Amino acid sequence: MRKKKRIVSIVGARPQFIKASVLSRSLKKAGMTEIMIHTGQHYDPVMSDIFFNDLHIAKPAYHLGIGSASHGLQTGRMLMEIEKILQKEKPDCAVVFGDTNSTLAGALAAAKLHIPLAHVEAGLRSYNQSMPEEINRLLSDHLSAILFCPTAAAVENLRREGLANPAGSAGRAAPRGRKSLPLICHSGDLMYDLAMEVRASIDHDAVLARFSLPAKAFILATIHRAENTDDAENLENIFLALADLAKSGIPVFFPIHPRTRKSLRALPGRGDPLPPLFVIHDPVSYPEMIALENAARVIITDSGGVQKEGYFFKTPCLIPRQESEWTELIASGWNTLCRPRRKDIFKQALALCRFPGRRRWRNFFGGGAAAETMAGILKNY
Repeated sequence: MRKKKRIVSIVGARPQFIKASVLSRSLKKAGMTEIMIHTGQHYDPVMSDIFFNDLHIAKPAYHLGIGSASHGLQTGRMLMEIEKILQKEKPDCAVVFGDTNSTLAGALAAAKLHIPLAHVEAGLRSYNQSMPEEINRLLSDHLSAILFCPTAAAVENLRREGLANPAGSAGRAAPRGRKSLPLICHSGDLMYDLAMEVRASIDHDAVLARFSLPAKAFILATIHRAENTDDAENLENIFLALADLAKSGIPVFFPIHPRTRKSLRALPGRGDPLPPLFVIHDPVSYPEMIALENAARVIITDSGGVQKEGYFFKTPCLIPRQESEWTELIASGWNTLCRPRRKDIFKQALALCRFPGRRRWRNFFGGGAAAETMAGILKNY
């Protein structure tokens, strides 16, 4: 009798909880056993527990409680603890998601123990190695046995790095040509699958009424990347630009990341009253965030996940960064890069609000069956 396959899923941050929730259902449906490790990278209840509750994710088998620390210390602690669990559980495969320190620690632990590694959201590149996320995703891809790519552009990035099997065609899962090459699959995007499902199930009017926001007439803002939160000048510019937009008559709703709130408190003059139309709110639930992204006129975000979700719902995004890993969304004209400067953000956001324009929308992210595709490959690998 064939034994039940054992899969260890390693998560630690909001976007990973979202992706894991979809994959977990398909792993169970395919008859596999999943052991989930939560590193505790996002340890605040509003960034962790709320997502497990909202998305009906089973309680992790292991919660490491690592918490916040420098990149090296945090990754090292995770690596040490994940290695112990992998040695104990002896899984057939380990799965990591995205580009956080949890991703890298899981990838390193599995690779060193010669456990086959699958990377969900493989192949993304910003080509800026000063970003810790770029290092994490690059190393995780090159350690993996299975690479699940959300888009054709991600498959092409891996091909350029020499990871693609020459015998396989881009965008399709091909047999491995050599043992040294990973299996690359253009799987589609787990976040797209879930976002479409959740959008169809929520009461959008109730969410907007709760936050007193007018449909398609407000700006949604999220800022959390270290390049903005750890740079006082960047953060102040973004904050002042959001305040300027509110003063111009456009409501601005800013569900704030705990780290961003802490950095914001350190800015000079932060105690000044906010403009009436500028609302800073605690993080919201995943279904509420989906409703807000769907109803916003424009999104201002440095989040890879939020800019992607905005695209799902045809909401233009302004990105206060020098580059984006979702290059196809920039090329499509739906998402726009912007220097994190007060005048630039204000001017470009105002233009998007007043003249959103018509853009061609293409579905880069699959047909809603990414989880089933991934589960099938993991079962038969």
